[in-house]
Amino acid sequence: MSDIFERIDKAKVEVSRLKGEIEKVRSEKADRTMSEVTAEKSLKAVKKPPVVRLRRTLKGHFGKVYAMNWSFDSQSIVSASQDGKLIIWDAWSMSKTNLIPLRSSWVMTCAFEQTQGNLVACGGLDNLCSIFNIAQSPTMRASQELAAHDGYISCCRFIDEGHIITASGDSSCIRWDIETGEVLNTFSDHTGDVMSVAISPVDKNMFVSGSVDATARLWDIRTTKCVQTHVGHESDINCVDFFPDGNSFGTGSDDSSCRLFDLRCYNQVNSFNNEKILCGITSVAFSKSGRVLFAGYDDFNTIAWDTLDSASVPAFYLPVHENRVSCLGVSPKGDALCTGSWDTLLKVWA
Repeated sequence: MSDIFERIDKAKVEVSRLKGEIEKVRSEKADRTMSEVTAEKSLKAVKKPPVVRLRRTLKGHFGKVYAMNWSFDSQSIVSASQDGKLIIWDAWSMSKTNLIPLRSSWVMTCAFEQTQGNLVACGGLDNLCSIFNIAQSPTMRASQELAAHDGYISCCRFIDEGHIITASGDSSCIRWDIETGEVLNTFSDHTGDVMSVAISPVDKNMFVSGSVDATARLWDIRTTKCVQTHVGHESDINCVDFFPDGNSFGTGSDDSSCRLFDLRCYNQVNSFNNEKILCGITSVAFSKSGRVLFAGYDDFNTIAWDTLDSASVPAFYLPVHENRVSCLGVSPKGDALCTGSWDTLLKVWA
């Protein structure tokens, strides 16, 4: 028995030593701030105010809008609401192309498949991820229901037509085979509810997750292991989104800050907060170039941050809703921003 305790003590010392080496390497890479780097460049400022106007207001939900996601062609939007409906919108004409009744009105997330656009998914407090084939009309029932999580489904994102990643309140993420409904991999290093996931835009084998344990983790599907753990937030991480080049990702938290983490230097490279902002962030999304980070807030505002700025002053505000901004997303083409709110509306800006 004493031999076991001795081995445990040695292992603890070795773990402490390895952590120290990792922190030493990370601190060496974090040699300058973003503002110091950009001060050496002649960068064009983000235009204030921007030439961004409200182009569409999508009315049709009768309950709080909780989630939205663009289609791959930047024309359609799927939205999920507490009224128990998924609505597929034509963002150009503002018409509803499909309305899907849900078994549970307590929906928290929805997603569009990004290669063919024939599938949408949703999940919520029923602990199920429901897949719908919108190419088959009318769409009244789920073509597949994925059941394995022991907690609510907080987020889902398609990898391709055959696979999807879900995040849950049971502190895990799962990769599924959509056709068979089987669990392919479970990712369970988080110590709190996982609130958001984002698939890498350049490598579908990588995804990042954000959790109420205040950490963001990078996962490799091929090894099913967490390959990076990013810390810095002081409260729940509610949302994550990859930078367009796949080398960085942004986060939004209940600590009233957004942060930018870089995978190459394994460090936080910028933080976006202001002493006047006291509420949490519900959603984040990057512009097509990555120069602007849009964030939705509990105080009804959408704020745009210049990712290359000193990050204490927002680039501009979009005071677009009369209630909490619960979701937002930039179209894949980068020419429009959609925001969804508890005021039951979705608004498209361009």
